[in-house]
Amino acid sequence: MNSEQLPDGSVETARYTHGHSAAVLSAHSRRGAADSAAYLLAHLRAGMDLLDVGCGPASITADLAERVAPGRVVGLDAAAGALEAARATLRERGLSEQVELTCGDIMALPFEDASFDVVHAHQVLQHLADPVGALAEMRRVTRPGGIVAVRDAVYSAMTWFPEPAGMEQWRSVYMATARANDGEPDAGSRLLSWAREAGFTDVTASASTWCYATPTDRAWQSQTWAQRCLTSFGPQAVELGLADGADLETMAQAWRQWGASEDAWFVVVHGEVLARV
Repeated sequence: MNSEQLPDGSVETARYTHGHSAAVLSAHSRRGAADSAAYLLAHLRAGMDLLDVGCGPASITADLAERVAPGRVVGLDAAAGALEAARATLRERGLSEQVELTCGDIMALPFEDASFDVVHAHQVLQHLADPVGALAEMRRVTRPGGIVAVRDAVYSAMTWFPEPAGMEQWRSVYMATARANDGEPDAGSRLLSWAREAGFTDVTASASTWCYATPTDRAWQSQTWAQRCLTSFGPQAVELGLADGADLETMAQAWRQWGASEDAWFVVVHGEVLARV
């Protein structure tokens, strides 16, 4: 199991496959509650206290904070670079006073039991060696009657057209790299099982998608993943012996070729769980 010492002295128990390159932070900053946490929104009320675990650049956190104002909102992340981006997001949105940011470990959340009404994590559990333990820890800091809300992708269910040579190699290499890093790239399909194993009995599972088909979306998706092949997960794959430099360029070129097609269409499938405490 890979581990990394955090600034607060705790240990991150899995390696983050995407890394924190500019391409990754840009992708995460594009997300909002409407496209990434719609399954949760109807359950939010003004005055709720909310923890966003793995908040990244806080674009989702900011949207959730506006929904639960004047409740306490905390964004937690293990990466200093992500928290720096989060501070910039909150300043831009005028939410620096409402949202607290802290560096911490999802496996040992720095909060007392029953501290929050809602504990949320988006695209986090797929990167953890012990997602069941993480869910149990999220449950610990949630108040009775509160909600733990998680959403993760299912890489094996992603689908696209057209199909340039190299796209299936991208999926295979990415999934192998994620698993070598003690993650699970098909986490979305396992959330219900993991929640039940973590001790939740009142669990609602659902699914939703991101679809990239407009000229703007397909250009952004293709450029972002081409960069990730070369600067984020790709170098890790080389380090792990799962690919070489030529493979990375093949995968990046496949993404560019896909994005250049006027017929390009790509769907990301996600699993979601709302678990009541």
